Amino acid sequence: MIKRIVLSCFTFLLVSTMLSGESVRQQITLERNWKFTRGDFPEAINPGFSDANWETVSIPHDWAIYGPFNEEHDLQIVAVEQNYEIIPTRKTGRTGGLPYMGVGWYRTSFDVDGFIKGEQRVNILFDGAMSEAQVFINGAKVGFWPYGYNSFHFDITEYLNDDGKNNVMAVRLENQEFSSRWYPGAGLYRNVHLIVTNEVHVPVWGTFITTPHVTKEFASVKLVTELNNAENGQNVRVNTKIYDRWGRMVASQETNQMFFEDRPYEQHFLINEPELWTPESPRLYEAVSRIYYREELVDIYTTRFGVRDIKFVPEKGFFLNGQRRKFQGVNNHHDLGPLGAAVNIAALRRQLVLLKDMGVDAIRTAHNMPTPELVELCDEMGFMVIVESFDEWDRAKVKNGYHRFFDEWAEKDLVNMIRNFRNNPSVIMWSIGNEVPTQCSPDGYRVAKFLQDICHREDPTRPVNCGMDRVSCVLDNGFAALIDIPGLNYRTHRYLETYERLPQRFVLGSETGSTVSSRGVYKFPPEIKINAIYDDHQSSSYDLEYCSWSNLPDEDFALADDYEWTMGQFVWTGFDYLGEPTPYDTDAWPSRSSLFGIIDLAFIPKDRFYLYRSVWNREDATLHILPHWNWEGREGEITPVFVYTNYPSAELFLNGKSQGFRTKNDSTLQHRYRLMWMDVKYEPGELKVVAYDEAGRAVAEEKMVTAGRAHRIELIPDRTIIDADGKDLSYINVRVVDRYGNLVPTDSRLIRFDTSGAGKYRASANGDPSSLELFHKPQMSLFNGQLTAIVQSGNQPGTIVFEAKAPGVRNARIEIQVK
Repeated sequence: MIKRIVLSCFTFLLVSTMLSGESVRQQITLERNWKFTRGDFPEAINPGFSDANWETVSIPHDWAIYGPFNEEHDLQIVAVEQNYEIIPTRKTGRTGGLPYMGVGWYRTSFDVDGFIKGEQRVNILFDGAMSEAQVFINGAKVGFWPYGYNSFHFDITEYLNDDGKNNVMAVRLENQEFSSRWYPGAGLYRNVHLIVTNEVHVPVWGTFITTPHVTKEFASVKLVTELNNAENGQNVRVNTKIYDRWGRMVASQETNQMFFEDRPYEQHFLINEPELWTPESPRLYEAVSRIYYREELVDIYTTRFGVRDIKFVPEKGFFLNGQRRKFQGVNNHHDLGPLGAAVNIAALRRQLVLLKDMGVDAIRTAHNMPTPELVELCDEMGFMVIVESFDEWDRAKVKNGYHRFFDEWAEKDLVNMIRNFRNNPSVIMWSIGNEVPTQCSPDGYRVAKFLQDICHREDPTRPVNCGMDRVSCVLDNGFAALIDIPGLNYRTHRYLETYERLPQRFVLGSETGSTVSSRGVYKFPPEIKINAIYDDHQSSSYDLEYCSWSNLPDEDFALADDYEWTMGQFVWTGFDYLGEPTPYDTDAWPSRSSLFGIIDLAFIPKDRFYLYRSVWNREDATLHILPHWNWEGREGEITPVFVYTNYPSAELFLNGKSQGFRTKNDSTLQHRYRLMWMDVKYEPGELKVVAYDEAGRAVAEEKMVTAGRAHRIELIPDRTIIDADGKDLSYINVRVVDRYGNLVPTDSRLIRFDTSGAGKYRASANGDPSSLELFHKPQMSLFNGQLTAIVQSGNQPGTIVFEAKAPGVRNARIEIQVK
C-alpha cells in the first residue's frame, strides 16, 4: 500500500511515500526551534557549543525589521549613477535606515528518522539566505553561497551522524555595508527544507516539463527527468501519470530503458481538450512520476505545470495561447512592508489579491530572484512573471554589491534560478539584469550574451529580457539588439526611435511610471512637477509628480494604446517598499521608504490605484473621487477635483450645484485618462459625481462628504476566518470615523492594540514614508485617518480578539476565527 503525504507546496510538489514501511521521499520544512544571535561566534559551528542565551526564533526570520530606524545605519556619500547624478551627496534612508548590516548566526538540531547511511541521501535546500551564507553540519563546513536572493542546496549526507540523530546545523550570514540600493532584509528570511531520498533519486529541480504544441483541441507535453546515483547500464522504469485539477488522470506513459548519466529520461504525452493556463483562468496539472530501479520503487516526484503557449512576434508583440495581449504589470521589491523580508504566504496572497483587483496581470521580480512561494501563488492566481536575476554584473552600483561575486558565481546563480522556476507556467521570460552599468561598456554585449546563452541552454522555451535605461548606449553599441526582449526603463520619448532601430521590432516597458505620491496628501495647486520637494517630506496624491528620469502614468497608457509593437508595461512599483525614499533621499531624514507605490507600505491603495484600475480592470466599474473633502481654512479657495473612472464622462456636483460636465478627450494625455474639474472652490459639504456611459445614460454615482468630528474607531479585516497553522494573517484596516461612519482624513492620533486568544499581534504600518514608529510595537499613529494592523494565527483553533483604543474616540473590538 502506498501512502502519500503532502509535506510542502512550493516550486515543485514533493510527496512522502511509504511502501512496505520504507520511506521513498520526504521533505521537512525546518521552521521552529532555531536559535539566533547577532555578532560573530566562530565556535558556534561546534555541536557542543551552548546557545542557551541566544534568542529562539522561527524561520523565516528577518533580524533587521525590528529596528530601530536610524539614519546612521545606511548613511552614504554617493552619486547615484542610475539617477544621472555626478556629484556625491549625503544620502539618508537609502536602505530604509534599518540595521541590516553585520553578522548573524542561526543554529538548530534535527533528526533524520530511519536514516541508513549508504542507502539514503539527504539534501538541505535554502530558498534564500541574506547573505554570504556559510553552512555547517556537525562542525564541518558543507557549503557557501554568497547571493542572498537565490535558492541553493547542498548534499549533507556524509556530514550526518551515523544514526541520523542529533545533527546540529549552524548558518553564518553576513550583510556588508553598502551592499544594497534598497532594504534587503537580513537572516534566514526564506524557508529551509530537509529533503530525504533513496540513494537513487530525482535530484532537486530534476524535471523539466514543456508544452511544445498547444491548441484548444490538444496539447503535447514533454517531460525530461534526471536521475542521480544510478549505475550506467542498469534498467530504470519511469511511470508517469498526468492529473488535471480535479484529480482525473488525463495522460500516462511508462518508459523502460537503460540508464546513462548523460541521457535523461524523456517522455511525451498528449492531453485532449486541455484547460489552458491564462491569468483569467490559471488551470494547473500535475505529472506524478514513479521511478523504479532494479524493479524497486525508489522515488516519486511530482511536477506541477500549466498548458500554455507563449510567442513574441515582431511588430505585434506578445501572444498567449494565440491571443495578443499587453502586459498590465508592476515591479515589486521583495519586502512585505511591516513584516520586512521574512516570507509569509498570507502576506504575499494579500498583495496579489489587491493587484488582481486593480487589473494587474504580470509581475517583474525586481531586481532579484523571488521566493518560490510567490511564483507558486502566481501560478495559482494568474499572474505572468518576469523572473529577474541581477541588479549589477561585473561593474559596481554599490561598493559591496554583487560585482564582487559575478565572475565566479553568475552562471551558478542563473542555473539555480532557471531550474528552480522553469516548470512554473506563470514564468514567461527571464531577466538577466536591471540598469547594469555594464550596458554602456564597449564589451557589455559580450557579458549580456554570456548570460543570455546560459538562459537559452537551461531553458530554450523562454526569451530573455534586460531592463535598460541608457538608451543611447544600448542602441549604439549593439547591447539592445542582442537581447531577445528589449526592455526600456522609462524614456517614453525614445520608444519610437528604439523600435525603429532595433531588429526585434517591439519594445517592452520593463520599468514605467515612477510617479510619486503619499496616500491622502494633496498639494495645491496641482501641477505637473519633476522632483517636487516639500517640507513635510510627502508627495501629492494628485498624481502629477514624478522623478527626473521618469514620467506620469498617462504616457505609458497612451504608448500601449497607440502602438501595436509596444508590449505593455511594468510600473515602478506595485507597492511602496523600504528604502529608496526618492525624492527625499538626499539629506532628508527621517524619510525611510519609497513613494513610488500604487499601494502604500500598509497595503492601503493610494488614489493612483484607481487610475490604473480604471484602465486595466475591464470587468468591474471604477468611480473614484479625489481629494478628500476636509479642508478647513481653504473655504472659497480653488480646490481641484479629479475623478478616475472607466466611464467616458461624468458630471460633478458640490452641495447639489453642478460643477460642470467632463468627457475624456485627446486635448492632453491627462484629459485622455482622467476627468478633472480645475476650478472648484472649496466649501464643506457633499461632493457627488454622476458617471455616464457611451450612450449618455447615467449609470453610476459616488459621493464624498466633509467628515465631522472624530467619533469612533472602525475595524475592517480583510479576512474574518484564518487557518490555525501558526502563520496565517488577517489584515485589519484601522480607521477613525465620525458618528455617521465617514473617514476623518486628517486624524493622526496614536492607536493602541490589545490582542488575545488563539493568535497574536504581528505588526502594523500607517503608510507614512517618514514615520519612524516601530512596526512590531502594539501601537501606531494614524496617517491621514488610517493604518493597517496585522494579527497572526496560532496553531490551535479558537478566536482572536483584537481591540483598538485611543483617547477621545470610542474603542473598537472584533473577533477573528482561527480554524
